[in-house]
Amino acid sequence: MLYRLFRPATAPVLAIGVVLTISLAACQPDRSAPPDEKPPFDPEGVVAFERPDGSRIAAVAAEFAEGDSAQERGLMGRRNLPERGGMFFPYEDAQVRRFWMKNTYLPLDIVFVGPDSQIVKIARDTKPLSTERISSGRPAQYVVEVRAGFTGRHGLDTTTRIDWRRSAQ
Repeated sequence: MLYRLFRPATAPVLAIGVVLTISLAACQPDRSAPPDEKPPFDPEGVVAFERPDGSRIAAVAAEFAEGDSAQERGLMGRRNLPERGGMFFPYEDAQVRRFWMKNTYLPLDIVFVGPDSQIVKIARDTKPLSTERISSGRPAQYVVEVRAGFTGRHGLDTTTRIDWRRSAQ
């Protein structure tokens, strides 16, 4: 009886159906990858980088990551960030901070800043999608994420200070 189901004339039709089903499944969009601009960059203020004498070196428009959820999410899922854009993480207190690049598609420079607004460490050109922990090494009360290469192009180092302002609402 079973041979009647798969007669020689129907075998090619069955094979074509299997191939088409597999092909269509392979053409489905990858739902695990976030769309390009979700969420879109929406700056809430400015973070300026300054020399010890107070003169400005550079500034970035910044989104503010406030609260546990926003700070855990950071720039995860983003595939674009303006050249002079970034994310600013203000914390209530100064402590050793640890970040990672899980679900972060862009290489970043991560700038750790002490409670006196002076940079304590820069993690340059971090590896996208890595779960390796990136530590401030010293207490940091603020963190700024910018596009990889930004800190080097502008000569930022541990003598640099930040000044940040929220935009008028």
